[in-house]
Amino acid sequence: MQLRGMNHRKTRISAQLRKAGASLETANVEQITRLVLEAISRMETEKRNGGFAVPVGVSARHVHLTQEHVEALFGSGYHLTKRKELMGGQFASNETVTIVGLKLRAIENVRVLGPVRKASQVEVSATDAIRLGMKVPVRESGDIKGSAPIAVVGPKGAIYLNEGCIIAMRHIHMSPADAQAAGVRDGDFVSVRADNERGAIFDHVKIRVDKSFTLEMHIDTDEANAAQIATGDRVTIVN
Repeated sequence: MQLRGMNHRKTRISAQLRKAGASLETANVEQITRLVLEAISRMETEKRNGGFAVPVGVSARHVHLTQEHVEALFGSGYHLTKRKELMGGQFASNETVTIVGLKLRAIENVRVLGPVRKASQVEVSATDAIRLGMKVPVRESGDIKGSAPIAVVGPKGAIYLNEGCIIAMRHIHMSPADAQAAGVRDGDFVSVRADNERGAIFDHVKIRVDKSFTLEMHIDTDEANAAQIATGDRVTIVN
């Protein structure tokens, strides 16, 4: 009965989409229909379960670089090479660097993420900050004004950032359809529950919405370890 209802709903949505835009290609209509149905299915499931479920991605320390800094660290004319695709057009590169704190304490083999950015940025956990001997603020990615200074060392050179080292604010990436299903908007803050042995609640989780995003909550390794959460686990938005 449920499958029959879903197939009927799919046919109805597809027909409405074609009527709204006759120029849409069949493949595009089918893709949009699938995304809408997935969002509706998640919404209905979560209504029954008392929340909106979100998969988790645990983010380890990493670095974002400008092209100028890529060349300073890896050589003139150098470009990052892709190792693994990430969401939103980003990728994990094959390149790694060493980050050095003000007390000359270092962490090696820190992954560089691409593509290049307008400003270089280093994201660490609170434990990493202690290891580096630094006081590092919690910030949203890209908000580096007045953040901690740090040095970055590559195989061909080194750079010193007067600001740019942050602990990333926990957040949830969503597509517009997911945001609508969850009843949230870009920039909202929510609380998220992990229903496991530790029974953790994460407050002040920022919602980030973009059509290029795949549904996923990003936390750092400290948060994941404290709550015994691994990449792929699911948590629930509770307000």
